[in-house]
Amino acid sequence: MPVPLPSPAALEAPFPCIGERPRPRNPADLFWSFTWLALQGFGGVMAVVQRELVEHKRWMTNEEFIEEWAVAQVMPGPNVVNLSIMIGDRYFGLRGAMAALAGMVTFPLALVLAIAVLYAQWATHPAVAGALRGMGAVATGLIAGTGLKLLSALRLHPLGPLQSAAFAAATFAAMALLRVPLPWVLLGLGSAACALSWRKLAP
Repeated sequence: MPVPLPSPAALEAPFPCIGERPRPRNPADLFWSFTWLALQGFGGVMAVVQRELVEHKRWMTNEEFIEEWAVAQVMPGPNVVNLSIMIGDRYFGLRGAMAALAGMVTFPLALVLAIAVLYAQWATHPAVAGALRGMGAVATGLIAGTGLKLLSALRLHPLGPLQSAAFAAATFAAMALLRVPLPWVLLGLGSAACALSWRKLAP
């Protein structure tokens, strides 16, 4: 029995997009997503950003998150605000960037102002001081845990795991042990890492 040929309409129809990555539906989705992200970011915003954007929403891979977080970190201003602008611009241009930025600052700003008023009245209370020290310890753990989760992405980095670990150790030693100012660390170690990566990626 001959196999029936597809109709001309079926031949002209576009193929379905299989495995397409999730993306924000519109600027309003960006606004509310970054609002929710910002309201969770007490003390450990990097951990919250990675979990929401990579693991929950899957708008980025771990490798993309590391690259864009690095760019956001060397730019002036808060890291997560820079990242939100970059992501918003990627999907919806200027409208997306403004929506993501508004989501990051609108409700958190109102909340911080309210907390600042309360803190001014209770700052000297021993319980408040102890709570803030405890939150600092938790924030450190959140950042360390996120760093460990992102280590696997270094396998695909042009420098490889060993050279990446060497730059990370040198950065830690320069900042934590030698107290080198951040601009000099970025200028020295950052420039060296960029140059080596460019050489490995160059054809």
